Amino acid sequence: MDKTIKTTLLLASLTVLFVLVGRAIGGTGGMMIALFLAIAMNFGAYWFSDRMALAMSGAREVSEEDAPELHRMVEDIARAARLPKPRVHLIESWQPNAFATGRDPQHAAVAVTTGILRVLDYDELRGVLAHELGHVKNRDILVSSIAATIAGAVTMLANMAQWALIFGGFGRRSDEEGGGIADLLGSLLMIILAPIAAMLIQLAVSRAREYGADATGAEIIHNPLVLARALEKIERAAQAAPPMEVNPATAHLFLVNPLRGQTMARLFSTHPPIAERVRRLEEMAQRRMGLR
Repeated sequence: MDKTIKTTLLLASLTVLFVLVGRAIGGTGGMMIALFLAIAMNFGAYWFSDRMALAMSGAREVSEEDAPELHRMVEDIARAARLPKPRVHLIESWQPNAFATGRDPQHAAVAVTTGILRVLDYDELRGVLAHELGHVKNRDILVSSIAATIAGAVTMLANMAQWALIFGGFGRRSDEEGGGIADLLGSLLMIILAPIAAMLIQLAVSRAREYGADATGAEIIHNPLVLARALEKIERAAQAAPPMEVNPATAHLFLVNPLRGQTMARLFSTHPPIAERVRRLEEMAQRRMGLR
């Protein structure tokens, strides 16, 4: 399925879930109040998500004098992608990783760890930066912010529903409307399942956008195998490096999951498996060479 269609369907599913939870709490009135809160949260995410992500990750902006080669590389790739040059940030961490943020290409920023500068060669680092600018080009930061905000709103509504249930709000409304036990059980299921469903949809959005940024980044540098090689090298190096201190709220932004562990289930991962990403990039390279 095309990544744009898949993302649209996932965001639509989140919206429907949000409306259902709002309806379960307070009928049409409750749904409208919840919708107003979600719009306000989306507004905040749109305008301030970049500053929050950079602050929570401990990133510091570096000038061209501080990191001339990195700036030249970012500028070169931005030109190839037909994008404005983003601001450049560094994160002091042995873990090799990177992320991009910003509400649109005119307000974008890219951050790399000091660890990734040690691990990757020149071409591999170009591949990583192209992936990150692929996120900017595809407007993934905005999409991810919307998904995270709606998912957070669903969880908030579910928590509100728990308190309403404790104080008898659902029971009274159900009795008045003639719903009785069936409505009460439906509300209980909504409270339990809605946050889980919202989280799974949000993670699916994140994974879909990673595949899309891989493909866009590979197109920008005209070499999918460079990015594939960088991903494999990053995965190996990450196993030996000390853990990265990252706020879980920003984990989905990174090139590879900074919170991943051997026991983490794929279903609850913010990122697709590295092996699958490499396989898709290798297939893309084969298609470019006319072997398929």
